Amino acid sequence: METPQSPLSLEYRIGEGLSRLAVVLRVDEWNRAKASGLNPTQLAILGLLEGRGDDGLGVKEVAAHLGVSQPTATDSINALERKNHVAKHPGVTDKRAVRVALTADGLAAIGQTNREQSLAGQALAALGAGEREDLLLALVKMIRHLQETGAIPVQRMCVSCRYFAPFAHADTARPHHCKFVDAAFGQRELRIDCRDHLEADPSSRAATWDAFQAG
Repeated sequence: METPQSPLSLEYRIGEGLSRLAVVLRVDEWNRAKASGLNPTQLAILGLLEGRGDDGLGVKEVAAHLGVSQPTATDSINALERKNHVAKHPGVTDKRAVRVALTADGLAAIGQTNREQSLAGQALAALGAGEREDLLLALVKMIRHLQETGAIPVQRMCVSCRYFAPFAHADTARPHHCKFVDAAFGQRELRIDCRDHLEADPSSRAATWDAFQAG
């Protein structure tokens, strides 16, 4: 096979790298799920419901966040309900809607897994502190783009939260401010999924992002 004269695009090669990491992440998820007697989709549902309170999420929301069909989400939720890991209840505003919430047994099942000792965790440990921070910022930017284009639901990230005030402090180590806990924090402490997240409206999210980028 003849070597092409022009190298493949940077975007293509980054995509190749992400696909390799995705394989490792799938292996990690299978290992974590096996430790708790679940499959990866069931474990992902428990992780999604963690920190969302007694109201939980609707089946359609679960499917959208996991990128699976509604019947697949329903089957996995039913299996988790039989294990007493989740509980169903009517919605507050629409009694016909089914909401799904995590139970104490479901929370315990999550606790049996260890993400820190995963293959992906070992790979991250090979990066320097600055490299890990840069990677976090790149992931935040990519996830934000996906959510703002409607490819994925809005995530519980700092940059989409109404409590987030970017670069509110002169301290370069801790420039941001969280109004929920009334405390300053740094770039490396930015959250991808925060249980105290309160989604900002689209115009506020855009203004916050502009301030974050300008900083």
